[in-house]
Amino acid sequence: MLRFGEFKTKAGRLSPYFFNAGLFDDGAKLGRLAQFSARRLLESGIEFDMIFGPAYKGIPLATAVSIELARLGRNVPYAYNRKEAKDHGEGGSLVGAPVQGRVLIVDDVMSAGTAARESISLIRAAGATPHAVVIALDREEMATEGGADTPHSAVQYVRNQLGLQVCAIARLSDLLQYLQQHSSDALGAHYAQVLAYRDRYGVN
Repeated sequence: MLRFGEFKTKAGRLSPYFFNAGLFDDGAKLGRLAQFSARRLLESGIEFDMIFGPAYKGIPLATAVSIELARLGRNVPYAYNRKEAKDHGEGGSLVGAPVQGRVLIVDDVMSAGTAARESISLIRAAGATPHAVVIALDREEMATEGGADTPHSAVQYVRNQLGLQVCAIARLSDLLQYLQQHSSDALGAHYAQVLAYRDRYGVN
């Protein structure tokens, strides 16, 4: 799921690595991700009433996490959105359980906070409270919002400016440590490029 090369992020930066949640493309892989997410959520103590999966990647992630939480004894409803509102059948842009109470957003990566803000708008429009976000990877890089005088990461922006709790399975610092531990093989060859990217765009 982690690729190395040159990838343009949503923030317009050229990143030497890319975490592609679309490659959790079978039941075993998606199940493992759901296990890690559910365990981190339960360990965090974050309270929430339902799960929301932003289209598109967030939909299978939210579904899998809700199944794993139920397996662990924490059964909660979930919903997701369509990119385009449906004008027939039940209509609307939201699918699943009614969006209400404290909502947990499930997503893959947080780079600039853009996807989180889009989900927050949808949740508030439904009359619910965006409460927390769980992600697979915190890229720990500067957000595009908030100005350059006080650099902050997307996670810090979502926590401090948008008021949501954030729970991440892994962070960029974890990736750098892992690459450094594999300095003697091909994987470790990417350490210098990832470190340089962190030095340019990263936030502690």
